[in-house]
Amino acid sequence: MAATRPFRFGIINERMGTAAGWADRARRTEALGYDTFLLRDHFVTEPFGDQFAPLVALTAAACATTRLRVGTLVLDNDYRHPAILAKEAATLDLLSGGRLELGLGAGWLRAEYEAAGMPYEPNGVRVDRLAEALTILKGLLADGPVTFAGEHYRVTNLEGFPKSARPTGPPILIGAGKRRMLTLAGRHADIVGFLTTSVASGTMRDDPTERLAESVERKIAWVREGAGERFAQIELSLIPTIVITDDRRAATTRLIREHGWSGITPEQVGAMPAVLIGTIAEIVETLCARRERYGFSYYIFPDAQLDSCAPLVGALAGR
Repeated sequence: MAATRPFRFGIINERMGTAAGWADRARRTEALGYDTFLLRDHFVTEPFGDQFAPLVALTAAACATTRLRVGTLVLDNDYRHPAILAKEAATLDLLSGGRLELGLGAGWLRAEYEAAGMPYEPNGVRVDRLAEALTILKGLLADGPVTFAGEHYRVTNLEGFPKSARPTGPPILIGAGKRRMLTLAGRHADIVGFLTTSVASGTMRDDPTERLAESVERKIAWVREGAGERFAQIELSLIPTIVITDDRRAATTRLIREHGWSGITPEQVGAMPAVLIGTIAEIVETLCARRERYGFSYYIFPDAQLDSCAPLVGALAGR
């Protein structure tokens, strides 16, 4: 298990709206005690809806708030050269007073690549490219010039400017679900965001076996494999399915039916680390038990549940 960390909570934004509404939501997120205000990185409508450009929109959110961290969940590495991303990330981190949380992934949505006329290369190639990009990015965010010659990127004596608010750059989150990505995250990430749906095929597949307790334990072991002695320094994160209800059993049965999961029992669903069902008090108890067992301390909720999940934030944030 990772070292016990205080709980913190984020909001992933799925509704864009107006400029005024965006700033208002950022301020409300901050007022309710959430730690981070997050955006995905997609430019097609499905499966998450239309989205603002993440780094630009997060700059606006940072300007509207004073404490709230802003973050990407996650940027597709293939959409930005690491030298460009390092400059943009360092600028946002510096101008926000060190409030950026930089989430990265290898990219997965085949339809998006095809719509933009970008080559959708095999999973292994995209992961290789991300591994190289991380080396360059971390170098440019730290002190000194960077020289790197790889299969996918080459930079020569390049000095990053500006420098981030923190000497080593903003904390890096890597979103991952399969062994190679999770071990890569173990080597490089400050935060690991665990995927509990399968995206390896280029689409999002709701496979309940990815969510089972034993599957998540195996994923954590892969992070540990990559991290070695630094595993205790890594924060573990999930985007859970959360249902606040007085009837846990009925809600669990309904969730199974709505997702079309076959061969999965209510008991298995109740034990899934990324499923939270019950009253606020029951969910608080569950989160504490799961932090003890698995190490998860950073939970991210959709913006539609900003208010309904606020009592969890009030009960546990920083604890």
